Amino acid sequence: MAIKLDLVGKKSDPIPFAYTWKDTVLYALGVGAKIASLPWNPEGVVVISYKDGKGSMIQIELDPDTADYQLIEYQSERGTSYVINGSKTWITNARRSGLVALLCKTDPAAQPAHAGISIVLAEPGPGFIVSRDLPKLGYKGVESCEITFEDFRVPDSALLGEREGDGFAQMMRGLEIGRIQVASRALGVGQAALEDSLRYAQQREAFGQPIWKHQSIGNYLADMVTKLTAARQLVLYAARCYDSGRRADMEAGMAKLFASETAMEIALDAMRIHGGYGYSTEFDVERYFRDAPLMIVGEGTNEIQRNVIARQLIQRNPVTS
Repeated sequence: MAIKLDLVGKKSDPIPFAYTWKDTVLYALGVGAKIASLPWNPEGVVVISYKDGKGSMIQIELDPDTADYQLIEYQSERGTSYVINGSKTWITNARRSGLVALLCKTDPAAQPAHAGISIVLAEPGPGFIVSRDLPKLGYKGVESCEITFEDFRVPDSALLGEREGDGFAQMMRGLEIGRIQVASRALGVGQAALEDSLRYAQQREAFGQPIWKHQSIGNYLADMVTKLTAARQLVLYAARCYDSGRRADMEAGMAKLFASETAMEIALDAMRIHGGYGYSTEFDVERYFRDAPLMIVGEGTNEIQRNVIARQLIQRNPVTS
């Protein structure tokens, strides 16, 4: 998965999002699934569909210290169906998606609060309103929207998993793989920026020689490839930890933190190498510079990743008296 998203992340932003959405939902589910139609097949195996390779995930924003649920106001009423009211912003693929994984409160009175959180798989219908598209700096190949739910009904059978209240645990599993995927996309952006810079530095001449022979440009290239190689090894390490089945939130956080910061640094250095052309839309470099920041703030900001890493580091290495 990490290698797949590294490669597709180099040139096209909608493709990695399609992979990310599908695989994150499948990993969150934690059981075998088939790509078919909502909500269940006759054998009772959860089935997931998303239109033309497009899906959406509405997920929770967490306060890292208190684990309080922020920026999410969904309430559901259960009978033969869930009735959902609320709104959420920054939903990728929302306008074209055939399926939304929606994290909502199915038991507002539950204690602790996360025990009342569930995921339902919702298809657009009456009461499902994409209220606006959000203008963005980069990643323009895929839309980000605000969604409003007004008495939106989904059947009980759209519940992800076998029982209510599992949504928080399901989403946490999804976040680990999601952060590894974001790190992988960052590798793709960094790799593309490095390759374009290598090509340009060998073709562009100044003072009678290719610009890579000038020490400043050569140093940029050396730093870029060194950082990218280190980031790739860290992402692969995190992916191996996750595949082993053990808890990998620290490793996923480290990979996402380092790879995304590296992508941003490489994109900026690529602009410096290209000079004025790096600021022009005639070259892809300016797009890398616009796309890279998303990996820094997406799937949990890098400030949050540092908190996760520090907390796990202490938990794994306690000092005993």
